[in-house]
Amino acid sequence: MNTLQFQKKLMSIQENMMNFALMLTANRDDAEDLMQDTTLKVLDNQEKFVDNVNFKGWVLTVMRNIFINNYHKVVRTQTLVDQGVDLYNLEVVNESGFDSPDGSFQIQEITKVIESLNDDLKIPFSMYISGYKYSEIAEKLGLPLGTVKSRIFFARQELQKKLKDYR
Repeated sequence: MNTLQFQKKLMSIQENMMNFALMLTANRDDAEDLMQDTTLKVLDNQEKFVDNVNFKGWVLTVMRNIFINNYHKVVRTQTLVDQGVDLYNLEVVNESGFDSPDGSFQIQEITKVIESLNDDLKIPFSMYISGYKYSEIAEKLGLPLGTVKSRIFFARQELQKKLKDYR
């Protein structure tokens, strides 16, 4: 794939990237920053893309990795060290939330709640968080666009109710 094709392909998934960035950050400004970082990283690493790989999946994986790395950076910079503590024998705790037993339990709980949704809500919502556009979901499921949007909205509401303790 030449550079122009690569750039056109990247531009064609901007809406998917923004949806995924908003899902990760829950903030429009942060999502736009994440999109910009991802776009630059993808363009800088074009030679690492293998033609037979799912392009959208590759780009969204790059975005997720940037988000996780930025999160770790923020956690590190916000960690205060008490100067009166014996730093040699300091107990280090992984606070990423993903690798800890608590974090993996939370991810399992969230996944379980998503799985508990009825199929009318679960299927469009799962497709949406996987990076599909509303129009793609509507086409694949043979549903009107408005129906898809409302089902995703209701799925979010349902998840917010069931996961209110995880905020």
